[in-house]
Amino acid sequence: MFHYYDIGHAEVFIFDDFLIKQVREGELVDKEETLEFKVILNEHFKGKNMAYISNRVFSYSVNPLVYKEAEKIPNLVAIAVIPSNDKTRASAQYESQFYDRPFGIFKNLSDAIQWVHKIIERENSELNIKTM
Repeated sequence: MFHYYDIGHAEVFIFDDFLIKQVREGELVDKEETLEFKVILNEHFKGKNMAYISNRVFSYSVNPLVYKEAEKIPNLVAIAVIPSNDKTRASAQYESQFYDRPFGIFKNLSDAIQWVHKIIERENSELNIKTM
């Protein structure tokens, strides 16, 4: 089961422990979008680790400083990006320099989902060890 949001500049698909966001053509992802995004995260992922998958089907711009805002979300343990071409792959590689947690770039959605599940499992097992 999943939840779907159309938040104007993007579509968001919420699953149990990750979400997929598809930003629309020509948009700019900036701090304002991050604040709005946190509301959705609090509703669906409060108190549990989660990951963000950016499915870059369309061309849009990202202010790399949004990753510093993303690092302030304590339960966001990984970001995966699926670029649609070499240009968006290069942008994702540049953006990865601004995020100090696991950041993966993948050729397809299946690989990204497998990777985020591994990161979440590792983080959850480390959390369980710390609370024992």
